[in-house]
Amino acid sequence: MDTGTHFLMGIALGGLATLDPTVANNPALAEAVLLGTLVGSQTPDLDTILKLKNNAKYIRNHRGITHSIPAVFIWTLLISTILFYVYHVSFFHLLLWTFIAVSLHVLVDIFNAYGTQALRPFSKKWIALGIINTFDPFIFIAHLIGIALWLNGAHLGYTFLAIYALLVGYYIFRFQQQQTIKTKLRNMFENVEQIITVPTMKWNEWHLAVSTATHFYVARAKNGEIRILDIFEKCPIPNIPVIEAAKKDENLAAFLSFSPVYRWEVNEYSDHYEVRFTDLRYRSKGYYPFVAVVQLDLDLNIVSSYTGWIFSEKKLRKKLELIPS
Repeated sequence: MDTGTHFLMGIALGGLATLDPTVANNPALAEAVLLGTLVGSQTPDLDTILKLKNNAKYIRNHRGITHSIPAVFIWTLLISTILFYVYHVSFFHLLLWTFIAVSLHVLVDIFNAYGTQALRPFSKKWIALGIINTFDPFIFIAHLIGIALWLNGAHLGYTFLAIYALLVGYYIFRFQQQQTIKTKLRNMFENVEQIITVPTMKWNEWHLAVSTATHFYVARAKNGEIRILDIFEKCPIPNIPVIEAAKKDENLAAFLSFSPVYRWEVNEYSDHYEVRFTDLRYRSKGYYPFVAVVQLDLDLNIVSSYTGWIFSEKKLRKKLELIPS
């Protein structure tokens, strides 16, 4: 989820904690728990700082080790210990509610199309259920309504208990929507190997990428109707020198470690090669913005590369800087 929604979830969990009699009857503990849930709801995303390094580091590591099973316990213990020495209150209750906040952060991220490596160290597989958009207006507004009700005198704990009961129903509704779309796609195509759903901020609109034995299909579902936007023949990556050389680039390596469905192309110019990989999940206005591009000279030395989100060819050329196509 986005940072704002994670922050509101921290407030909501601090509110839910007041249903715990030990927390409700101890103002210092209630304050410490609220801080624990606020910090715990944000801490797994500290890896966002990797953006300052480069896109390759960010793509390869964001929602990786910081969202893993060991990290959940490490964040919980670290935050709870610091707050315990500041407030000198019940360590168990601090630990419990901070753990819930950190765990909920990781859990809700699994429902996005981006996903997390939440099963590390047992598996580095990305878990991305593709049910909820990274920013979901319904979830965000539901939390704002809960805070507004609380500020107007509603019971803090029961208010957010009702909000979360509503959100559980919303997640079930979105899951049913997704399954209906997948069923339609399996009826449309033969030999379906993979279906990736990318929910948008509109509850009735989804981006889709379908992989069959022979083709990739890019589609959109809107109001239950599915429209095919692009079709690409499925071509295995060839074992040729120019691609093998490009794979040594950290930007392309990061892209391949993250993207589950993509097409590739190699272009040869008078003085260089260009290898491009395009993620098929995020088609927007006829353009595929998530790419990895590697430029090599005729001796197959890497000259320039880029991976990340780019929304025009002109801006991509500026990122690559060295060689125009």
